[in-house]
Amino acid sequence: MKKYILAILVTALALTGCEDFLTVVPETQLSSATFFKNQTDFEQAVNAAYVPLRSIINDRAWLLSEMHSDNTYYARNVLFGATDNQEDLADFSVPESNGTTANTHVLNQWRQDYLIIARTNQILSLIDDVDFDAAAKANVRGQALFLRAYAYFELVRYFGSVPLHLTPVATREEAALPLATEAEIYTQIEKDLVESVPLLLKKATQVPGRATEGSARTLLANVYIHQKKWAEAEQILTPVLSQGYQLMGSYEMAFPGNTANKNNAESVFEVQFLEGAAGLNGNFIYQFMPRPISAAELLPIMGTSNPQNIDGEGNNIPTPDIIAAYEEGDLREAASIGYVTLAGSFRDDKTYPYIKKHAKLHSQHNNTGTNWAVYRYAEVLLFMAEALNEQGKTGEAITFLNQVRQRAGLAATAAAGQTEVGEAIFKERRVELAFENKRWFDIVRTDRIQEIIVPYGQRVIANPLDYYYPPIAGAVPRSNAFTNIKKFYAYPASESDLSPYF
Repeated sequence: MKKYILAILVTALALTGCEDFLTVVPETQLSSATFFKNQTDFEQAVNAAYVPLRSIINDRAWLLSEMHSDNTYYARNVLFGATDNQEDLADFSVPESNGTTANTHVLNQWRQDYLIIARTNQILSLIDDVDFDAAAKANVRGQALFLRAYAYFELVRYFGSVPLHLTPVATREEAALPLATEAEIYTQIEKDLVESVPLLLKKATQVPGRATEGSARTLLANVYIHQKKWAEAEQILTPVLSQGYQLMGSYEMAFPGNTANKNNAESVFEVQFLEGAAGLNGNFIYQFMPRPISAAELLPIMGTSNPQNIDGEGNNIPTPDIIAAYEEGDLREAASIGYVTLAGSFRDDKTYPYIKKHAKLHSQHNNTGTNWAVYRYAEVLLFMAEALNEQGKTGEAITFLNQVRQRAGLAATAAAGQTEVGEAIFKERRVELAFENKRWFDIVRTDRIQEIIVPYGQRVIANPLDYYYPPIAGAVPRSNAFTNIKKFYAYPASESDLSPYF
């Protein structure tokens, strides 16, 4: 964190003319004192604050949340050797020493979130000192507050107590703050989002890809729900129901393509990617593929003109557990999970599942422009269902739950009573939001780690063939698999070297 917070914004970033994409291009080195002079400067700066989201979504979030659950696992490739940083996350075996870990992915998640915080703090500390259009200023401030809250919400859910930086840091001594309590972090997140809601534009008038009033309300509802503040969640979320969002006609259409269908009617907030050589692309679907996969096996999935063989170890492979979670006739299963046969696999059953919902046809190998939907209107409906049910408004909750089920081709829920409906909503979230980095957080906030993850680990250890291990001597879960099942990750060891507080 300190390396990033110590860095005052030193690059001027120019927004391209494309109105549906957050494009930032470094021009020259400037100090914050000379850079922030007008409206354009602040708009460029807030665009820069979005940029770490691409790294978080493409390389981190699915490892620390989705693969750190019972929804996905890795596909062991014995020819490749160990990939401990990824496997430790999937196996709940992240090594710790004195409350810290050397896991690279934990470190990079921490640093990217604090990079967002550093950039937004710079904006928020200076914006009142510069005179420009009031409406534009409100929009910039609202986006900065939203992004800071988003970053702190990630940090508090991953780590619990973390340093709370609200102003720019100019010296190493200022960078090392005591750990704020979870309650203090949540209070600040709520404060930022409550302030951002009236400042942000609605989706219809906001530049695509930027935070909107609807996305701020949805994030705040998520924050409230994580703390079991059900009435507050209902109140903040209710206006979103009338802001023009709607479920897409089919589940497949809810997810953006490589060039089309981005920021669609169901999208509440999505991270922007752009295929090409500008450095704005992603490749998360390639990281998700089982391996070794040949160019011929990859071609029908990706549709590229230059498919290439991919070796190594596959990550984020759907588990038998999530496949079994779909009800008979659920249209989301075929839309979410595809299957590919790998001739080079050592397994007797060479057919592997993969995450189909994020696999969109594109032109260039390992280079995609597929956006990532962080919040969709379907989740708004499920948030409302949960908030209402937890307040005893079960009849109203069922209405929202059934809207999601209807689109999936399912009959109305048979659940009755608050407890049964609560369980139905929990299960519905799993299949509706599968592979969208929600599962681990849902398990944590409902206090079901021991109930769900412990027996899941026992199944993996007892039946490795079911979890994509090859039938080869020694190809079994490691001895430390599922031995470190905790609510929070340890703090990054590299950051602890710079702080006396952890």
